[in-house]
Amino acid sequence: MIQQEKIVDLSYVKGMASGNMDLIKEMIDIFISQVPEFLEDMKTYHDKKDWYNLGLVAHKAKSSVAVMGMERQAAALKNLEMLAKEEKDVDKYIDIINIFKEDCQKAIQELEIIKNT
Repeated sequence: MIQQEKIVDLSYVKGMASGNMDLIKEMIDIFISQVPEFLEDMKTYHDKKDWYNLGLVAHKAKSSVAVMGMERQAAALKNLEMLAKEEKDVDKYIDIINIFKEDCQKAIQELEIIKNT
């Protein structure tokens, strides 16, 4: 069986919460509740070609994934934020959004397991 690469690294969250599991679970719940909103907003702004607001959502989402230790995703969203502000490489935006969606789905699965153990 192939071991799937972990998407999240809760080192930062655990440090912030000083190991308080209730606080860690609360932060996980906040992240899980934010993801659908980020995805919906990104898709809406992408469909409307509203690059400015797409960049703002990417910025907000970047902070959330960074807290969850999703470094690769944080870097991708920072890239999307910069590209959208400058309206460059517009054809790449949807791929970045789709990878964000996939990674977040995997992250949520991981976080649900962590929360329930």
